Amino acid sequence: MGTQIKDVVIKPDAPNTLLLEKHADYIAAYGSKKDDYEYTLSEYLRMSGIYWGLTVMDLMSQLQRMNRDEIIDFIQASQHECGGISASVGHDPHLLYTLSAVQILTLYDSVKSIDVDKVVEYVQGLQQEDGSFAGDKWGEIDTRFSFCAVATLALLGRLDAVDVDKAVQFVLSCMNFDGGFGCRPGSESHAGQIYCCTGFLSITGQLHQVNADLLGWWLCERQLPSGGLNGRPEKLPDVCYSWWVLAALKIIGRIQWIDKAKLRRFILACQDEETGGFADRPGDMVDPFHTLFGIAGLSLLGEEQVKTVDPVFCMPEEVLQRIGLHTDLLT
Repeated sequence: MGTQIKDVVIKPDAPNTLLLEKHADYIAAYGSKKDDYEYTLSEYLRMSGIYWGLTVMDLMSQLQRMNRDEIIDFIQASQHECGGISASVGHDPHLLYTLSAVQILTLYDSVKSIDVDKVVEYVQGLQQEDGSFAGDKWGEIDTRFSFCAVATLALLGRLDAVDVDKAVQFVLSCMNFDGGFGCRPGSESHAGQIYCCTGFLSITGQLHQVNADLLGWWLCERQLPSGGLNGRPEKLPDVCYSWWVLAALKIIGRIQWIDKAKLRRFILACQDEETGGFADRPGDMVDPFHTLFGIAGLSLLGEEQVKTVDPVFCMPEEVLQRIGLHTDLLT
């Protein structure tokens, strides 16, 4: 018996046009429901949630609908003595949320509203002897944190604060025989880690170290008959991989290797026509995370109704141009 490919079926009546206004209304309303069960439940990742919401609003040219002062106050209150920033007030600082906060402040051109030197010290202090980065003081090592570290410092114009050569050597030690990357040396290739590692190598000017054809082939194999992309073999497609896989392909100059029309159809089918927002798969519950990556994926596919997204930082390209930050891509 042949193995059955795990996939979804897109119904003929699935949405096939971009419901931009509905998505803007959905995100604008999401943050205002502070007593909502779903909102309180997500406190442990609040900072990233704000980043997802603000970035997608900016991509849709709707950033002015969000409460800038309230958000900046929240970030200031979430910065700790050590310089790191937490998911929410009273939580422990972490590199993931520190990057989200710096991205938000960069969108608002307000990086100076926090203690930048302390942020730089915090990131510096998390680099290990082998060049890797811990996510926080508890010491978990993951290539995601290598990306978070250099992305944070690049946005602050302070990349020279860490040992970039050692950091590069660690990330390259996580490269696998299939061209992909895992979270640590010897870990299996995964699209999310590949995005982080190719993004890291782009920021550090080391993309030439990637075998773009081999890696591009692995990434293209993530496209399923439905047009959707999965994160590794034998998994269902998910809208967020329309970002992780597609952005990595864009970074290594191989985005033309997938069927863009089929992927676009899959992403659009994941919209909720009534509430707005995108789900992981057609018919599931929508959330801000998948809404950002759905819109960002469409931007990479050339969607003209939204701003051009930078494939490394997942922020509008114009924002990075404003601060004079250019990412290297293999073209």
